Amino acid sequence: MEETNNKWFAMSNRALLEWLGECIQKTRLQMNKTQQQLASTAGVNRSTIMQLEKGGGGTLLTFIQVLRALDLLPLLQVFEVKETISPLLLAKLEKQKRLRARPGKNAPVQKPFNNW
Repeated sequence: MEETNNKWFAMSNRALLEWLGECIQKTRLQMNKTQQQLASTAGVNRSTIMQLEKGGGGTLLTFIQVLRALDLLPLLQVFEVKETISPLLLAKLEKQKRLRARPGKNAPVQKPFNNW
């Protein structure tokens, strides 16, 4: 797995854009869509699709529109941040968890319900 991570870090921004463009193009072709069909579905110009597929820059909004048109929005789940709790904090919270209920010093004692 470490080699895979190094691959991404070793690539330049330009190389990453070109790789993304190739992925968009391959996906479009697998779906048997023309650039014009994809552009119409995504709500962008055909020249924008051409530019993305060649590795030209685009906006994040355009990229999201194209992902949506290709039904690839679930790919964005990789950016979801999941809340995690450290083991030390978890242990501290477990220690503070109440084990029994007892009234405070000045709290009135409630009588049980016995109207039978």
